[in-house]
Amino acid sequence: MNILIVSGSRNPEGQTARAVNAVLEGAKEAGSDVELVFLPTLNLERCRQCDQNGWGICKSEGRCVAEDDFNPLLEKMLNADVSAFASPVYFSDLSESLLTFLGKIRRISINPEAKKRIENKPVVGICCAGGTGNGAPDCCASLYKILFRIGFDVVDIVPVRRQ
Repeated sequence: MNILIVSGSRNPEGQTARAVNAVLEGAKEAGSDVELVFLPTLNLERCRQCDQNGWGICKSEGRCVAEDDFNPLLEKMLNADVSAFASPVYFSDLSESLLTFLGKIRRISINPEAKKRIENKPVVGICCAGGTGNGAPDCCASLYKILFRIGFDVVDIVPVRRQ
């Protein structure tokens, strides 16, 4: 099995990284090929809302016009058997890098051909909260809502607290 783990955490040794590494190690032990991507290290532009109606080739062609790291990462995700999205919890929500990436996927998923490639693709979400940990449920709800809207098969959303 080919698994892509996409982390919205900037800290490769923090709490989110520890949770991701646990998933990565378990998947490898089960015989899967796993790739880990740290979104904050990539060049990801926000959606430009290209034309007057707020769309662009995302709607007509199922890809983004921006010449950044989005389209190659999207292809990796589409070619994976399973994807996992991990985020630290910031203000009871996802990290900005993960919001940017998922927002662009949401846009291209309007294209019927792109939607077919995304629909029912299994995904898992991981939301890692620091502080009190009280923001984890809201973050999980936000992640679920976005993934479900895009059309993924949301297998599980896991809240993680530092406690």
